[in-house]
Amino acid sequence: MSPPPFARRSPRRPAHLRRGFSLLEATVVLTVVAILFAIAAPRFAAMRDASAVRGAMAELGGQFALARQTAIARRVASAVVIDAAAGVVEIRTGGARVSRRELRAVYGIVLASNRDSAVYDARGLGYGVTNLTVTVRRGTLIDTLTMSRLGRTKW
Repeated sequence: MSPPPFARRSPRRPAHLRRGFSLLEATVVLTVVAILFAIAAPRFAAMRDASAVRGAMAELGGQFALARQTAIARRVASAVVIDAAAGVVEIRTGGARVSRRELRAVYGIVLASNRDSAVYDARGLGYGVTNLTVTVRRGTLIDTLTMSRLGRTKW
């Protein structure tokens, strides 16, 4: 007499034909991945902050260059107005806005400045400025743009 159908055992497959992972193998792999991610995550944050500060500084330097170029080309005074609280930089010529950049919204940075504006005269020289300094910060990274009395910028 043969055993009932529910009591029959199915033959086991050989090890090389079995597919899938055991729970232990999956747990070990996930643990290793989590450890690697925990090591790498702070470096990604630092790279993101550095990229944001570099981008904001390049755009800020470009705004100063545009203001100087506009003053020379139009032969009128051109002002760079810095709103540090809002993180906005504007260029104004003859009362009209030439350019506006919202650096805080785009890059997530914090602006600080020792003056709220800088003016280029019609010759492209700084007017009434005594070494303007603008700092850009995100996280622990800080960069500084300095405008001399002659209107030259460096960062």
